[in-house]
Amino acid sequence: MRFIKIMLLVSGLGFMLSSCSEKEVEFKYSVDEFADIEVLRYQVPGWDKLTLGQKEYLYHLSEAAKAGRDIIWDQNFKYNLKIRKVLENIIENYKGDKESMQYKDFLVYAKRVFFSNGIHHHYAEDKILPACSQEYFESLMSEVGDEAKIEELIPIIFNPELYFQRKYQGDKEDLLLASSVNFYDGVTKEEAVKFYDAKENPKDTCPVSYGLNSKLVKNGNTISEEVYKVGGLYGSALNVIISHLEKAKAVAENDIQKNYITELIDYYKTGDLKLWDKYNVSWVKDTESDVDFVNGFVEDYNDPLGRKATWESVVNFRDIVASKRTSIISSNAQWFEDNSPIDPRFRKEKVKGVSAKVINVVCIAGDSYPATAIGINLPNADWIRKEYGSKSVTIANISAAYDEASNQRPKSILTEFAWDQAEIDLIKKYGSVTGDLHTDLHECLGHGSGQLLEGVSPSALKEYSSALEESRADLFALYYLADPKMIELGILDNPNAYKAEYINYIRNGLFTQFTRVELGKTNTQAHMQCRKLIAEWCFEKGKNENIIEKRVRDGKTYFVINDFEKLRDLFGQMLGEIQRIKSEGDFEAGKNLIEKYAVNIDPALHKEVRERYATLDLKPYRGFINPEIVPVEKNGKIVDYNLVYFDDFLQQQLEYGKKYATL
Repeated sequence: MRFIKIMLLVSGLGFMLSSCSEKEVEFKYSVDEFADIEVLRYQVPGWDKLTLGQKEYLYHLSEAAKAGRDIIWDQNFKYNLKIRKVLENIIENYKGDKESMQYKDFLVYAKRVFFSNGIHHHYAEDKILPACSQEYFESLMSEVGDEAKIEELIPIIFNPELYFQRKYQGDKEDLLLASSVNFYDGVTKEEAVKFYDAKENPKDTCPVSYGLNSKLVKNGNTISEEVYKVGGLYGSALNVIISHLEKAKAVAENDIQKNYITELIDYYKTGDLKLWDKYNVSWVKDTESDVDFVNGFVEDYNDPLGRKATWESVVNFRDIVASKRTSIISSNAQWFEDNSPIDPRFRKEKVKGVSAKVINVVCIAGDSYPATAIGINLPNADWIRKEYGSKSVTIANISAAYDEASNQRPKSILTEFAWDQAEIDLIKKYGSVTGDLHTDLHECLGHGSGQLLEGVSPSALKEYSSALEESRADLFALYYLADPKMIELGILDNPNAYKAEYINYIRNGLFTQFTRVELGKTNTQAHMQCRKLIAEWCFEKGKNENIIEKRVRDGKTYFVINDFEKLRDLFGQMLGEIQRIKSEGDFEAGKNLIEKYAVNIDPALHKEVRERYATLDLKPYRGFINPEIVPVEKNGKIVDYNLVYFDDFLQQQLEYGKKYATL
């Protein structure tokens, strides 16, 4: 399936398309590069085997997904939509010299902003600054009739000290006042914490996720919420989303899907978080349907306090063959929980409703587009996980696109940073297999494992909750990757296969991931903090026994694992401690771990890794453009839905701006 070749469909929609004759051609995954970004395409294997009804269902779900695009732009920063519309206007209407270096610099800036759903870097959080001059940018705005917006927007675009970070994580300023995310207006961290602490009842066994779908606003001395709902904040966008969900409901696979789509619509109409939980309970129980989707205000990574959620959607269907692997894992969930290296007080006595599958996406949207995850575990509410379970997915066609795009390039991280040929051979043989299995275990069991002690708030770890939760799930996966149970269950065929993932993970956490961070900057993104925390902690704790060794050869640094079994034991010890921190809500211990191991980067290693990486002609960040689902009409009736694979990132952004503008 990873090497599938397809016939590319041709459509007259105004996009630049990949087309071919009747002869099959190799699918080109990489379609654009700019700044630190590579844009890829993904294939959708199995599309032609779907029924017409399933394709129609996926089509309407995808339209509902893309209709939420403006929401994430506005959530990321209050001026994002205004700036995006200026960029779109210039690109479409400027008639001057488009071959000049100034214009090319402007175009790179525009692409970076489109990729990040706003003017702050999607991963590093810092404001993106144009390489073209301010005077030139102003001339472009004037040329296309936007001169009236210059006074307001130019300082926001060009002043590096104004709205300098999307999510501030330092300790010199107030977390909320220094952050540009549009979740709070005039509210300090202390005021926000006090506001939501007053709402929580420690005795409530089914607490709603307070603040998940709202903006907290201060007017004078009064603090109140502006709720995302029809008739409220983002109401116009939610109305369009609902209209597409209604069409999807009409052609859903079964009554179960129709029921929870109705519940989701009711939630969007009211903003009632109890209805959000009701929808999630119904959704998580549906483990038999082939078509599935995520649609809503889901993840809280962008909120400095880890409470408010960004809008996202992922539309997908089951990969039946690959799902056999995740089915084996989920059916043994109780064994994994019972044998977890954590205090028995923190284990679930009875694991409920754990389901897992491998999927192929057909549309990613909101905070999942263009950059997306390779695995998902939902819902996030701990009490729902405990009482009803969770759904976990590994996204096969996204992982495959990453792998195939790398295979189509002449150079790789592996050849530059692996210690020897033995490492290279092991990773080439088992790297993809164990990487997918890591994702399976992380999403399927890691996030759903363990439990909070009675009375502990799910928000107790505040701004450190995201990085600690990702660390907990990663450690669970790393610990069990090396367990003989993997061989017993038939998931791995070699007891040493896990070593490929251990090597990749430690190297990445200690070293290679910092190609993504500018020199002099700290490590701020939750997933990167997770990897650094684990790798640094294990490196330090294993120093006396030289479990992980730092070696230098020909002036180049390498990290080599000398004892894989003892490293696994360290993973288990750390999992036990982070589970304790979460279960007890130990904020100070969590804070100390993150600040000691996850934030600061060794400047010499940082400089070295960036210099070595630069010689590889690779981009540290990757994202995707979506294929388009195109209805096929015959005699006035839709008889099929075709997939069209576009290869123009900028054109897709412009088309989305026209078709899915809702705010």
